[in-house]
Amino acid sequence: MKKLLLAAAAAATLGAMPAHAQKIGVSMALFDDTFLTILRNGITEAGKKAGATVQIEDGRNDVGTQLSQVQNMIAQKVDAIIVNPVDTDVTPKITKMVAAAGIPLVYVNRKPTDFAQLPAGVAFVASDEKVSGTLQTQHICKLLKGKGNILVLMGELSNEAARTRTKDIEDVVATKECSGMKIVDKREGKWSRTNAQDITTNWLTSGVKFDAIIANNDEMALGAINALKAAKKWTPASIVGGIDATPDALASMKAGDLKVTVFQNAAGQGAGSVEAAIKLIKKQPVDRFVNVPFELVTPENLSKYAGKN
Repeated sequence: MKKLLLAAAAAATLGAMPAHAQKIGVSMALFDDTFLTILRNGITEAGKKAGATVQIEDGRNDVGTQLSQVQNMIAQKVDAIIVNPVDTDVTPKITKMVAAAGIPLVYVNRKPTDFAQLPAGVAFVASDEKVSGTLQTQHICKLLKGKGNILVLMGELSNEAARTRTKDIEDVVATKECSGMKIVDKREGKWSRTNAQDITTNWLTSGVKFDAIIANNDEMALGAINALKAAKKWTPASIVGGIDATPDALASMKAGDLKVTVFQNAAGQGAGSVEAAIKLIKKQPVDRFVNVPFELVTPENLSKYAGKN
């Protein structure tokens, strides 16, 4: 009887012991970015809720730094790796390294160039970029009644998102409904508010005529607005659009400045990447592309998105 009681007690103790906490290594493209900070916080919160240990590194927007971080995570034998790529053209190298180590890999937010060839155990969590710039530009076309000169502020062209969002703009302008619109110039603002402000100031100085500025993200849209205001060229009718629906962008829209943005669920992408990583660790099925849908945000439905990003 005593042996049976001891055995029962031991079994109860083992049953009460916590399961092995998954260790997930995360390499972000950079920390100093509003949208990516929200995404990173989403990863942290999801990791806590799942009881996983999450180690997040700052890639500092440097390919070499990010590759070194991934190599270190492989050496540490983490259970899964999440990567927000600095340069999506380098993802085939990352995929090969991580897959060779037999570690589950999840790309988040920025589409890997090797997406179509991703092996088993690798997933991509993001929003469909073919929708983002399309929603944005269709709304600006509506505001312009299908006619007007457009300036485009592009993100880093090393990122698939910037290239796709820019093509979205071009595709909408090529439609019958918006054929009266013309892209008169486009510049690489590298997702930066400061860069966009400088580019817009140069446009204003050069005297280029335009009716709207379409930016690949909110930070650049806000930079364009700042430049227009600084040059005293801003009016309540000025049209500038962005993407992401960041808190600063929503505040600008509430003030009557930003005319359109597109909600990209940063926290949702972060949480989705952790969920996908844990499923892959457990050998559970995960879609190659986990879609977190984009949503159009205008002054009319602004209140719905307050506090979401």
